[in-house]
Amino acid sequence: MYRQKLGARSEYRQEEGQRVKDSATLADTFRKLKSLTVELAYSDPEGTVQSKKVKYEVNLANAKSVFRFSCPNDECIRGDFDLSHELAKAVADHRKTATGEKVCQGWRSKTTIDTVRCHNILRYTLSLGY
Repeated sequence: MYRQKLGARSEYRQEEGQRVKDSATLADTFRKLKSLTVELAYSDPEGTVQSKKVKYEVNLANAKSVFRFSCPNDECIRGDFDLSHELAKAVADHRKTATGEKVCQGWRSKTTIDTVRCHNILRYTLSLGY
């Protein structure tokens, strides 16, 4: 069978997708958590241009405990945002909200690997109910 070689971005996304798929659901991982609302705001590395804003209620029975979001830069290599630790800490501390900022540590594009980091910014608010 012929298999097309994946690009660095596709390969990374496939690996991360499998990591998410293999993780337990949020409902199984955080049994006391009854609701979770996520607000995300993406911006450029300087924090001046906001590219996308998202707000949604998480389906705890289906969402996975590897809680990650893709970088909005379509050319970013090995980046993205993983909020798994931040969510776990918020639940462990029984917090009702958790806010913060993450900076994408991927590479800006395939031509800048090992030279220019992506550095897009994700600002997030997690609203938790128990």
